[in-house]
Amino acid sequence: MSASAPPAPLAIGAIADADVEGVVALWQRCGLTRPWNDPHADIALARRRDNSTILLGRDHGAIVASVMVGHDGHRGWVYYVAVDPGCQKRGYGRVIMAAAEDWLREQGILKLQLLVRRENAQANAFYGSLGFELSASVMFQKWLDGRATTPSN
Repeated sequence: MSASAPPAPLAIGAIADADVEGVVALWQRCGLTRPWNDPHADIALARRRDNSTILLGRDHGAIVASVMVGHDGHRGWVYYVAVDPGCQKRGYGRVIMAAAEDWLREQGILKLQLLVRRENAQANAFYGSLGFELSASVMFQKWLDGRATTPSN
């Protein structure tokens, strides 16, 4: 796809019960899952709150993109932004991120933030191309279940 080509049309909709296993498989194919984050639990948590959802992009019925989007009443956040490896470079990442931004605007949220691992040059370049800027903020973290934080968490 050239830089000036319009993104491919995707059918965008919220995740349904029947989609859960397909979404987990998509996240695994994209390398987004981590041993310390159960994707099934993350999906269940996002689905039971009014301030979050998981949006899916479908191409001819097949799930090819996803984004978990939510907000804390002030800032929006996205997680699990995924495009099936066999469907990349078609504009689907831009489409699913635009859907997340639209969802947040509908919720009255005007600022979107996300976390990207420093070493993920491809993701950093993608978000930069969408107009995201590197924040001057420093992120701190703490596990509330008592486990030790490791550099890879």
